[in-house]
Amino acid sequence: MSSNIPEIMTAIEISEPGGPEVLKPVERSVPIAMPGQILILVEAAGVNRPDIAQRSGHYPPPKGASDLPGLEISGTVVKTGRDTSRFNVGDKVCALTNGGGYAQYCVVNENSAMAIPAGLSMSEAAALPETFFTVWHNVFERGALQSGETLLVHGGTSGIGTTAIQLARAFGATVLATAGSAKKCEFSVKIGAQRAINYLEEDFPEVVKAETDGMGAHVILDMVGGDYIERNYSAAAIEGRIVQIAFLGGPQADVNFIHLLTKRLTHTGSTLRPRSDEFKGRIARILEEKVWPLIEAGSVKPIMDSTFGLEDAAAAHARMETSQHIGKIVLEVS
Repeated sequence: MSSNIPEIMTAIEISEPGGPEVLKPVERSVPIAMPGQILILVEAAGVNRPDIAQRSGHYPPPKGASDLPGLEISGTVVKTGRDTSRFNVGDKVCALTNGGGYAQYCVVNENSAMAIPAGLSMSEAAALPETFFTVWHNVFERGALQSGETLLVHGGTSGIGTTAIQLARAFGATVLATAGSAKKCEFSVKIGAQRAINYLEEDFPEVVKAETDGMGAHVILDMVGGDYIERNYSAAAIEGRIVQIAFLGGPQADVNFIHLLTKRLTHTGSTLRPRSDEFKGRIARILEEKVWPLIEAGSVKPIMDSTFGLEDAAAAHARMETSQHIGKIVLEVS
């Protein structure tokens, strides 16, 4: 099944490794839906830190993936490949991609696509997949966060942070968050953090201990690394779980590992993009079952910072690199 599909589309290409200015609009052939895939007419695409890392030359796409940036999209199914059964032409979906989202058309494995929760705009729907997949797997599966426990989220107003705060609260956890300004701390509390810690002015391990009567955080979600690693160990509770999802502060550190022994800590981590279609499909079905109803009820929502046109992708990247954004940055595709 298919609708009228052109042969050529507009896409945003990384012309060479570098700053935002290397993102260039180009014409590309519309991709072909292979068995198990669907072709989506893209209406919006999320902007994420891995896109910036790829643009900078530090995060090459997996073998076989599109060289175009863009890891999450929303839009309309316009063609289904063989051996697909979940979606039909005309269905509105959001989807996790292996790349290629910064374009007018994108192919995805149908298992990585999800129906759009009722009440969301296309831009809001494009802000869901990357962050919600990441938070669910790392906080609730790898971190095994339970109701009644305390979660410490670094970067509370990032796309990941705003998602983690809301989901942890929705499932009965207490949330502490770090952020780099009074405005961001205030917003973190507004969306569900019990206490926000301005990391420029306060020592987060000491605040975490004070807020938990000396116990510490049961789960810590960290994308900083560097000198945060040892400080996370200090802030963690006995049997605490530290989950690493990035190293914005660097992947190396001088760490005293004694807390790993004395507190019986678990320090784990993961990346999402290289994982199998089967893994991503499993997470997608869990989100549809457990999280989409919370979004439709209004208790959890994508926090939106700003939208840009597809051809203004460079400006969107520049906005993210200021670290002034609160929530998600999204490209709207005509």
